Amino acid sequence: MYSMLYPMAGCLRRTLTQGARALGICLLATSASHSAEIELPELGDASSGIVSLQQERTIGQMWTKMFRSQVQTDSDPLLTEYLEHLVYKLSPHSELKSAPMEVIVVENRSLNAFAVPGGVVGIHNGLMLAARHEDELASVIAHELAHLSQRHFARGVEQRQNSSIPNMLALLGAIVIAATAGGDAGMAAISGTQAAIQQNQLRFSRNNEQEADRLGMNTLVDAGYDPDGMPRMFERMLETTRYNRRPPEFLLTHPLPESRVSDARNRAREYPKDQGVRDTLDFGLMRARVKLHFEESPTRAVKRFRAELEDSGGASVTARYGLVIALTADNRFDEARAQLQELLRYTPNSIPLSVAAAEIEIGAGRPDIAADLLRRQLAISPGNHPLTMVYSRALTRAGDYLAAESLLEEHTLRRPTDPEVWYQLAEVHGLAGNILAVHRARAEFFILIGAFDHAERQLGYGLNLARGDFIETARIDARLADIEAIREQLEEM
Repeated sequence: MYSMLYPMAGCLRRTLTQGARALGICLLATSASHSAEIELPELGDASSGIVSLQQERTIGQMWTKMFRSQVQTDSDPLLTEYLEHLVYKLSPHSELKSAPMEVIVVENRSLNAFAVPGGVVGIHNGLMLAARHEDELASVIAHELAHLSQRHFARGVEQRQNSSIPNMLALLGAIVIAATAGGDAGMAAISGTQAAIQQNQLRFSRNNEQEADRLGMNTLVDAGYDPDGMPRMFERMLETTRYNRRPPEFLLTHPLPESRVSDARNRAREYPKDQGVRDTLDFGLMRARVKLHFEESPTRAVKRFRAELEDSGGASVTARYGLVIALTADNRFDEARAQLQELLRYTPNSIPLSVAAAEIEIGAGRPDIAADLLRRQLAISPGNHPLTMVYSRALTRAGDYLAAESLLEEHTLRRPTDPEVWYQLAEVHGLAGNILAVHRARAEFFILIGAFDHAERQLGYGLNLARGDFIETARIDARLADIEAIREQLEEM
C-alpha cells in the first residue's frame, strides 16, 4: 500500500545527526523470553504466539522515538490536531480493538503514509496536496488502519521465519529511505534489493494489500464517507506515475496494479450512489495551510490564493483563508485582518480562524490582544491543542512567562508524548529563568526523539543544580533509571 513499513524484521540502526553513537531498534521480537510477561495467543490468531500485542506496542513506542530522531516532522498544531481527529474518527469503524497510540505528521512533500506495529500511523503532509477531497485522504488512513487491525506485521513475521535476514534488513533500509528521504535515493535502494525478495513473499504482501483495501473500504463507508474516495485516490496515484518519471513513494514498496483500481471501483459500486461525505471545511482549510507551507515564498502564496479567490468569484472560503494566512506570513497584517473579517461573519467561533486572528495580532506586535482572544476561545474549547500552543506564544511575546509556563505544564499532562509541547515548554522555562526546569523539559524532548545521550546530559545538568533538594534529585534519578530501562529494552528486543 502507501509505503507501509511492513514487513519489519531484524534491527533498524541509525545514527543521530548531532551524536557519534548509533541508536538501534530491533523490530523482530520472536522469543517470549524477550518480554516481561507471556501473553497467550488469541483464539484463531496464530501470529499472536510469535509477536504478542504487548511486543507490538513496545515496537511501536521504540520505533517512534528512533523515527523522530531521523525525520523532520510538521509541528503545525492545527494540521496535527486535524489529522489526529481524522484518524480517531475512522478507527472506531475499523476492526482495531483500541485507538492508535500515535499519529506522526512527517515533513515531506511526497505522497506517502505508513503504519507501524503497535498503533503508529504516519502521514506525510504532502498527502494533503495529493488528496483533493477529504474522502480520498480518509481512504488512505482507513487502509492503514486495516493493516494495523489485521496485524500484518505479526503475520509477516510468521510467514517469513525462514527468510534471509540480510535480505529483509536491506529491504527495510530501502523502505525507510523511501518513507523519509524519498526521491531517486529511495528508488535506487528499492531497485537494488527487490530482486532478493522471494516471489511467495511478494504474493503475501499483495494479499495484505487486497485485504486492507477491502476492510479499508468498509471503514470508510461506516465512518460516513463516499466509497468512491478510494478508487479516486488510487486513480490519482496511477496518474502521478504517468506524468512523472518516478512514482509516488508508496509505489516504491507496494505495487498498485490496474486490477486494484478496478477492484476498488467495483467494490464502491456495491454501496448506494451519492452516499457519504466528500469534504469538510476543515479539510479545505488545512489543505490551504499545507499549500502555503510548500510555496516558494509568502508573496507567491498571496498571488496564488488571490487568483483562486477571484476564480471563485470571491465565494471560496478556503481560498480566502489561504489568502489570510499568506498575507500574515508576508507581514501584511492590515490586509490579512480585512480578509479575515469576511470569514468571521459566518463562522465566528472557528478554531482555525481564531488562530489566524491571533497570529495576525502577534505578528503585528499586539500579543495582549491575541492572548485575550485565545483566552475566550479556550473557555469554549478547554485544552484545545492549537489554541493552547498559540496562546502560550502570545503570553510569551507579552512577557507573561509564568502564565505561559503554567499553561504548557498543564498541556504536557494532556499530550505527554508530543515533543513540540516539551520543546516549547523548555523555551518558556528559560525565559522565566527556571533553569532546572529547562533541563528537565529538554530531557523529555530528547527522550521522545530517541536522543538518549542528550537526555542524560540534560538530566546531569539538572542534578548539579538540584543538589540539596531531595525531591528534585529523586525525580531526576528516577528519570535516568527510566532511560536505562529503555536502553535495556532496546537491547533485548
